[in-house]
Amino acid sequence: MNLILNNIFSGTNEFLLFGVFGVVIVLFLVVDLGLVHKGPKKITQKDALMQTIFWIVISCIFGGLIYFFGGGAENAIEYFSAYVTEKALSVDNIFVILLILRYFKVKDEYYHDILFWGILGAIVFRAVFIFLGALLIGEFHWILYIFGIFLIYSGVKIFNEDEDMDIEPEKNILLRWAKKILPISKDERGGKFVFKEKGKLWFTPLFLVVLLIESTDLIFAVDSIPAAFAISQNEFIIYTSNIFAVMGLRAMFFLLANVLDKFYLLQKGLSIVLIFIGAKMLLEWSLVQSAFQLVGIEEHVHIPVIWSFVVIIAALTLSIVLSVIFPQEEEAVEPAETVEEEV
Repeated sequence: MNLILNNIFSGTNEFLLFGVFGVVIVLFLVVDLGLVHKGPKKITQKDALMQTIFWIVISCIFGGLIYFFGGGAENAIEYFSAYVTEKALSVDNIFVILLILRYFKVKDEYYHDILFWGILGAIVFRAVFIFLGALLIGEFHWILYIFGIFLIYSGVKIFNEDEDMDIEPEKNILLRWAKKILPISKDERGGKFVFKEKGKLWFTPLFLVVLLIESTDLIFAVDSIPAAFAISQNEFIIYTSNIFAVMGLRAMFFLLANVLDKFYLLQKGLSIVLIFIGAKMLLEWSLVQSAFQLVGIEEHVHIPVIWSFVVIIAALTLSIVLSVIFPQEEEAVEPAETVEEEV
């Protein structure tokens, strides 16, 4: 814990900001689950837009607090860079979640609760990943360069990937384990995940959908966490930017679900971002610096954080604009089986 706190930018201010962060997240999770959405309810485009704007504003205000309460311009820019990168990575996550929900023919009114618990799981698991990663980097700094190589590999792979993506739940280990171990009912019970009948605890098919979404988020975290560490090694900045981006994921899902296919070039822009930040991380490697010296570049090659932010914003914005200017033909997504049939 001392290692973690020593890496945060100030003395008492980090406790204040972390307290503000914790209160905001817990408060809105409680309000959202307990007061705003009672029972199954379909989210309208207007609600999704308002919630998306709300979370972007809250995230920007928190970035401002980092700047004014001791973090300074560099930490604030790192926060926004990590936030924007995670937001962009979330679009791929949204696409997969949409495919899962369509595959199982989940009713629209159940989307909210499924995504709520999916995001709650993401908050917990990403905290574990980030702080374990920080401890490992503290002991073995060279892991950062492994991250850099991995990000370049991921970026190239995403750039060359086919846009079509298949969902194969039968190959998901967690889902297969749950089906064997847990008693699964054949109906959704009005949107419940768990219910008790005749003294026996039953899990509904929607519970399996949540498990599948959680497991896919863990896979996406394999890209997003190294990407965040490539931007900043400050655990506080990485975690808060990551979670604020995740908190806005559900609203962004409802906002983009019907227009997601229009931004088909965003995947290319995201791949460029991953390659760039991976290369930026490798530039700090002494071996790479030595190679530069061999070709006559004596000065330490370093990309300022502000230029990193500019490149990230430019790549993502350009990919969105080009997607709109040069639209592609849309293809209908055919759902496969119902949840009951799959179970």
